[in-house]
Amino acid sequence: MRVLVLVLVPLLLAAQADALDLEKLTRHVDGRVASYVQTLREWVAVESDSSDVSKRPELHHMMNLTADKLRSLGGKVEMVDIGLQELPDGKSIPLPKVVTAQFGEDPSKHTVCIYGHVDVQPAKKEDGWATEPYNLTDINGNLYGRGASDNKAPVLAWIHTVEAYKALDMELPVNVKFLIEGMEETGSNGLEAMIIAQRDTFFLDVDYIIISDCGWLSRRPALTYGTRGNCYFFAEVEGPKQDLHSGVYGGTVIEPMTDLIGILGEYTLISPSGKILIPGIREAVAPFSDEEWKMYQDIEFDMENYKEKLGVKDLMYNNKVDLLAHRWRYPTVSIHGIEGAFSASGSKTVIPAKVTGKFSIRQVPNMDPATVKKQVTEYLHSVFAKRKSPNSLKVTMIIGAKPWLADTQHSLYEAGKEAIKKVFQVEPDLIREGGTIPVARTFQDVTEKSIIMLPIGGFDDGLHSQNEKMSRYNYIEGTKLFIAYLHEVAQIKKV
Repeated sequence: MRVLVLVLVPLLLAAQADALDLEKLTRHVDGRVASYVQTLREWVAVESDSSDVSKRPELHHMMNLTADKLRSLGGKVEMVDIGLQELPDGKSIPLPKVVTAQFGEDPSKHTVCIYGHVDVQPAKKEDGWATEPYNLTDINGNLYGRGASDNKAPVLAWIHTVEAYKALDMELPVNVKFLIEGMEETGSNGLEAMIIAQRDTFFLDVDYIIISDCGWLSRRPALTYGTRGNCYFFAEVEGPKQDLHSGVYGGTVIEPMTDLIGILGEYTLISPSGKILIPGIREAVAPFSDEEWKMYQDIEFDMENYKEKLGVKDLMYNNKVDLLAHRWRYPTVSIHGIEGAFSASGSKTVIPAKVTGKFSIRQVPNMDPATVKKQVTEYLHSVFAKRKSPNSLKVTMIIGAKPWLADTQHSLYEAGKEAIKKVFQVEPDLIREGGTIPVARTFQDVTEKSIIMLPIGGFDDGLHSQNEKMSRYNYIEGTKLFIAYLHEVAQIKKV
């Protein structure tokens, strides 16, 4: 009995000390709310739109702000040159430098790498925003502004996490590294090459990679363990040497637009019920296991609220499991637009000489982009050949991003569950993302490190849309979650 007491007492004292540390840290966060919101306001004010080259000075400024913030905390900061971006006119401009930082080098501790980005999608007031998109506006506890949720507040929450330890003169429970980029919204140009180049240097001592560039599914906190990939295609049909007048030439030529609609239309790519008709696509999908079905069944999700949010009367599926499965773990075809077609207001009686249909296939585990490219190209050419058209068809895949999937039984996810329970007093949902975050698969393939997505964004944040926001609650409680998570990661047995 005495031996048991001697063993239990140190464990109890350690647990009490850990709880006391967390209490001090969360109190510090509560006392810094105004400062955190002000910093987010300053960051949102920077129009760091990576798609607009005229805003490139703003983007460079945003990267410098990020580096300066990390330097002010005593981090070992570098700004990594990742080369040039070639523009459509043949000119080149510098890509924004990637910011890396390091806090702590204790070999007895785990080392985590936090990934984030500080570039944003385009935004203008006239797009339908209720507020100025680059002026952070607090309305009923929601902080509205472009980039507030995607991804500036989550990046700042991680920085505030380190800042809290520094302010209280407390030792970080793990070594922390940051990798913050400025081109995520346009494809992370240059990042993969940088990751490959630094695999045996910056990433050598990294144990785990944490991504917080995603959101919850409902009001319940979540851990994200998978994303779909994306194969994006152009289908170009070309006929006459120039656009033609439909009154003068209509009925005498086989029109490229008619051919394009024929190969993209109903019962060619996808049926009205959502069934993909390209041979080989559905057959490659990983089977839906009983265990996975149970995970989906336990997720908090309101079908009626989802319909109301989208403004639709009906959905493709009428039960939660089928809907979430087809949103996350099954592929889908989406037709995005037609280039070359007349789309302005008013009427124009033109027969376009060349039109390009744009569509994508969100791919899932067991699907390979190279195989999908071959399947789509061969299928569309076979359908086109049956039309016996004199026009030409060219099919090009311009994006081939792979899906990412993690093991929810990994200790990283167990640590996430414990941290969420400590901060929010609930069990988290385990969810996947329907969209694509290519850097996750890049990290997995290049570094071979374990990855977790730990979101703090709300389900209604409006990423990439008008009136994007981050709730004050998620921003502040999310910072506390990150603090608690580092404590939980520190408990993982080091091998």
